[in-house]
Amino acid sequence: MPVITKDHPVPHKSTVPANKDEMVNLFVREKYDTSPGQNPERKVVLMLHGRSVPVLAGFDLQHASYSWAEALAKAGHDVFMMDLQGSGRSPRPRMDDPRNCSQANQALVKPRPPGFTPGPATYAFQLNNSDSDQAELHTVVEWIRKERDVDTVAFVGWSAAAFSMGPYAVKNPTRVNSLFLLAPIFPPDATSTPLGPLPLPGLPMFLTTRWGVESGWNTELRSPDQREPGMVERVWAAIMENDPEGRTWGPPEGLSRVRNFVRWGWNRTTAAQGGVLGGSVPVLIVYGDADATVNTSPPSTNPELNVSVPALYDAVAGSHKLMVRLADAGHSLVWEVQHKNVHNLSKHWLKHLKVDGKTQGVFDMAVNGDLSPVS
Repeated sequence: MPVITKDHPVPHKSTVPANKDEMVNLFVREKYDTSPGQNPERKVVLMLHGRSVPVLAGFDLQHASYSWAEALAKAGHDVFMMDLQGSGRSPRPRMDDPRNCSQANQALVKPRPPGFTPGPATYAFQLNNSDSDQAELHTVVEWIRKERDVDTVAFVGWSAAAFSMGPYAVKNPTRVNSLFLLAPIFPPDATSTPLGPLPLPGLPMFLTTRWGVESGWNTELRSPDQREPGMVERVWAAIMENDPEGRTWGPPEGLSRVRNFVRWGWNRTTAAQGGVLGGSVPVLIVYGDADATVNTSPPSTNPELNVSVPALYDAVAGSHKLMVRLADAGHSLVWEVQHKNVHNLSKHWLKHLKVDGKTQGVFDMAVNGDLSPVS
């Protein structure tokens, strides 16, 4: 039988300031394989997106072998993917008004939608925050635990998902089986508390273009074979498929609405807290050697903008931690040729909680999948 796909609306009482206390439905997609011989006691996995890409565009791209969620489902896992509010198919409060972005972004919206006139924001605050994101993650984790009658859920997060999944695992070690962080954003010296009363002044969203996606991606290409031809168009189409409003805005190919969120509490202090990460919650960190998003170079004088993947590995206090650096791969590696190695690493990790038979260490991985320990 093929992989079964089910979409679930998960009820949640919002803590996002823009729609606080409203009951909303968070979008969750499930994938599992019912083929004969599959383990009836599947490991349950929850996948979470980063800042700018809806979860289905990142983890369930319907092209060739690029659906990471499908690869994990075929490996015998019950896979769930969720969109936080402000992203994908979950609610996007205050993001339907094109005025709620910068003047430069508003200029992109013309000539659509009809009747739009640029002007001051109708909601001049940032949208989400660390507390609201973790509250939504908690709601989905509890829903999965009840639905599947399991104690723990294995986490898989990409990019800014680390801001939610890392601290949540530290606070809830009895609910989290393990942590797989792909290209995690980690500011080791960032603040542990909000920078001011919430909601913070600002704007709830910004807009990105198809060319913006391509130009940013191009800066991290080390070789012409790193990205399959036509992938920018496939990725943009998937992003637009999950943004029914944004795809009607701006140039013919539409615009992507990206949530602005306030984050705190993800730093070297959190990563080391209680020895949870690398202790009761084993951690695997994977990133590309061309990823300029996750390693600030040269280091920034602003601790909020100074990020480092190796600093995260060093900050994890427990001994059950591994890090793998992929050759010729950037921040968009879920859509690059190295995606198969990412899938294979995650499948092996979820089954064995090891890499190359080891539970600790730093490795390099070539495009052909060969691993070599970094001394």
